[in-house]
Amino acid sequence: MIELIDVTSLLSGPAVGQAATDAAILRAATTAGFMTITAAPGLLPADAATRAALLRAFALTPPQRAKLLRRSFAPGNVALYRGWFPLQDGVLSYKEGIDIGPDIADAARADPTPGGDPLREPTPLPDEAALPGWRAAAADYFRAMEQLGARLMQSLARGLGLPEDYFDAPFAFGISTLRLIHYPPRPPASFGPRADLFVSHAGATRYLIGGAHVDSGFVTLLAQDGVAGLQAEDSAGNWVDVPPREGTLAVNFGALLQRWTGGRIRATRHRVIGLGQQRHSIPFFYEPAAEAIIATLPLPGAPAVPPFRYGDHLWAAMLKFPEFRGLDGARPPRGVPADWHAGASHPRSHRT
Repeated sequence: MIELIDVTSLLSGPAVGQAATDAAILRAATTAGFMTITAAPGLLPADAATRAALLRAFALTPPQRAKLLRRSFAPGNVALYRGWFPLQDGVLSYKEGIDIGPDIADAARADPTPGGDPLREPTPLPDEAALPGWRAAAADYFRAMEQLGARLMQSLARGLGLPEDYFDAPFAFGISTLRLIHYPPRPPASFGPRADLFVSHAGATRYLIGGAHVDSGFVTLLAQDGVAGLQAEDSAGNWVDVPPREGTLAVNFGALLQRWTGGRIRATRHRVIGLGQQRHSIPFFYEPAAEAIIATLPLPGAPAVPPFRYGDHLWAAMLKFPEFRGLDGARPPRGVPADWHAGASHPRSHRT
């Protein structure tokens, strides 16, 4: 069962009830690895009007979308990591959408330098004339999700016995991604020769529109549009529905957080099954700076983690997904800076 947790105490005023909220979040993170969250009115942008404002991106015409495609889908385009990805046949995930970086909220957080880090490249965005007001809505939502991600990481820090601000610095110049996804009904022509596109659920055979996987990083915040289909795998290997309750966000934790905490926090496999109707979702991947150094946590029994840059980890992880196919050599690993000392235990943003 996916627990519903009220996070009002993390988002408003004096921290009344914060200890109980921290305990509930840590319990969900260490057992199911999934939860849904809600809050008092006005604190959580998890309403239909907010989703509709963002999902206007799918009203763009094919020529308008073509300008936003990543280079792997349009060789003449510039963007490698951000931008539009189209539907693809013969793969587990049947979806289209756009990946948006932090420059939507703060242009200074992109690096437009030719040959710079593609993880910090500017996002190709629709023209304002094509979608009036869309950029402002996306910027507001991005900022709200970053603030929520920070509060959740502070809650986890308290729950783990770390200083509350332990994770603040590495996330200060984070490369979080706001992704808008459209899953249309999957036509038979998209199946290809694969036999692993079909699963049994509730006595019926369903096709997949999102293949089973764990997220690579830390925390994912997901807005659903009211259409069911998202499922999480429980500890017994059963697939459990993650209900798309109005006014809530689904939250799951990533493989790096699981590894970093020695498995205490659980990264849960999840998938999306098709139910014969179109579906939209809006995941936000809360991530630290590309330059942040990840190393052993200062906790009793924490596993030794040889230091590495977060960006190196992320680039290697995302290459496993079909929408990033062909980009293997586009970002050589940066490695750990020479001035990073081996005794450092705090993950920090080393901006170079």
